[in-house]
Amino acid sequence: MVTGESGATVTPEQAAQNAAALKDLIAMMAKALVDSPEKVDVTEVDGNSTVVLELRVAKEDLGKIIGKQGRTARSMRTILSAASTKARRRAVLEIIE
Repeated sequence: MVTGESGATVTPEQAAQNAAALKDLIAMMAKALVDSPEKVDVTEVDGNSTVVLELRVAKEDLGKIIGKQGRTARSMRTILSAASTKARRRAVLEIIE
């Protein structure tokens, strides 16, 4: 059993489902933004109370994911943060070149 940020107990199965849902959320957003959705790859790195989602896209689509002055990336991180709160996990988005 894992204790989430809110202090609620989460089973390992629930934690895995929550991490998969967060991964799917990021993949869906990224695929909607890029020209090459088949090259979108999201990898999850699981920690005790944190999941790190590594987002990889085609080099020519990197600017679309980051956006002007990082606004698109910041928005994706904000949405991920809100979703991870509901999932009782802390999630971090890393955009990998």
